[in-house]
Amino acid sequence: IRFIEKNGPFHGIILSSVSNHPLELEEILSQSGKFILLDSQTPIPVKNLYQTPETLGKDRIAAVTGAWSMFPGQNILAIDAGTCITYDIITKNGEYLGGAISPGIRMRFQAMHTFTGKLPLVEPEDFDELIGRSTRESLLSGVYNGVTAEIREHIRQYQQKFDELIVILTGGDHQFLHNKLKINIFAVPELVLLGLNNIFDYNDIAS
Repeated sequence: IRFIEKNGPFHGIILSSVSNHPLELEEILSQSGKFILLDSQTPIPVKNLYQTPETLGKDRIAAVTGAWSMFPGQNILAIDAGTCITYDIITKNGEYLGGAISPGIRMRFQAMHTFTGKLPLVEPEDFDELIGRSTRESLLSGVYNGVTAEIREHIRQYQQKFDELIVILTGGDHQFLHNKLKINIFAVPELVLLGLNNIFDYNDIAS
């Protein structure tokens, strides 16, 4: 409210929330400019072929929309490395097909600690070895080498299905993974925000 009072009114506002938020927030935002609440019914500039659009994470559709705005007419794989690692494919015809979801780096550390009796909770840190010489190092090796191998294999399989595939990496762990992957991919930390802006513009023009 303080931010709105200081900086408003705004031409437009888009709200993308993957968790519960107070309805009062929507009311406040709707009074501060043209307001869009992103949901499964919001028009987007790509064709959504996901079979259950109502369950599709808003960050995922924003990411693919951002990717499409950067590389229209291309086959694109958007990888968002956050709490979970999501893989989302959009074809050169502008068709969003879906993808995959797997545990993120911190979730893997947490899971091994939670679901075993004695494994410690390890915090992410720089570690580049294949062989861990202690339990802590073994956990680091298992998570880091497992994640990077998974991402490389996903990319390889998508490249077999989609020609001239462009790969974009975003999310909280994007820079860390980009340094470890050492392959030709685009690191775009603001991809979701770019997509939200693009979705707002698409609806603003349409109206």
